[in-house]
Amino acid sequence: MLKAGKLDSRLLEDIVIKNIHFKRQEVLTRPGIGHDCAVIDFGEYECVVSTDPITAAVNQIGRLAVHISCNDVASNGVEPLGIMLTLMLPEGTTEDEIAEMMRQAAETSAELGVEIIGGHTEITAAVRQPVIVSTAVGRAIAGASQNADNMSPGDLVYITKWAGLEGTGILASDYEDKLMGSLTADEINEAKELLSLVSVVKEGIAAGKVGTRGMHDVTEGGVLGAVWEMCRISGSGAEIHEDQIPVLGVTKKICKVFDINPLGLISSGCMMIIISRDKEEELKKALEECGVKASCIGTIKDAAYGLKLIKQGGAYDIGPPESDELYKAF
Repeated sequence: MLKAGKLDSRLLEDIVIKNIHFKRQEVLTRPGIGHDCAVIDFGEYECVVSTDPITAAVNQIGRLAVHISCNDVASNGVEPLGIMLTLMLPEGTTEDEIAEMMRQAAETSAELGVEIIGGHTEITAAVRQPVIVSTAVGRAIAGASQNADNMSPGDLVYITKWAGLEGTGILASDYEDKLMGSLTADEINEAKELLSLVSVVKEGIAAGKVGTRGMHDVTEGGVLGAVWEMCRISGSGAEIHEDQIPVLGVTKKICKVFDINPLGLISSGCMMIIISRDKEEELKKALEECGVKASCIGTIKDAAYGLKLIKQGGAYDIGPPESDELYKAF
């Protein structure tokens, strides 16, 4: 029986991607481990498209559904312009609950400058809690979208904000009662407020203008999963230093309650950026100007080095991401 969460990389490759055979010449970026978006040739422009579900959150589902797909488009250095939402809702859902989800989605879309351009809404016995699937669309000048194919040894690995950002906010919002004995009311509110920071559109567009060796929105599988997926695209190795990965104190406290690893916790709002050393200062300046905190957590190595997490006690191999740590809380 398969675990909850997205399919692991081996299964995704073997039973999903390998079964896709027909190809069109207009498709520039196809399904693959670590690829956030499809890229389609539209002549003078490229169309950048991404789709994702929200299945592990309830209270902020409308807001997160918009962010998650827009973040993927932004990971190509492209501004999202439209989004479609499919709402699959359990029997017993009320009109007020649907209105709240759409209020959140509409408010978030307006903040990002993204129009809701369509979708589908359905009540069905097939789900036990609300599920929203969002598909975001962006447009770039031909050849302008970023990818990780050209990562090289010596490139730097940056992340924005903090590891485990989204997971911290979800756990505080959906499991407040369980956390009350271990965290103060102020700490729980601090954790909930992190969901207001899950967009990476701002930093994605800023970094795209600088020119990166690839970006990846850190979602399921957390920071370590994102490192593995990006290196899988380029066939590279990496050396990541645990003590350089920023983790908020409130995240550490919540992870201790649920016995989960923040480095494997869903982290929308945290963008991984691979940058050549000659563009490091330009990247830091661009992110500072848009008010986004960034940290260098390691370097890209050649494939023979492998993927290593350096921490107290030695170096440890970084393996392919398994089920996100968030699911342990369920």
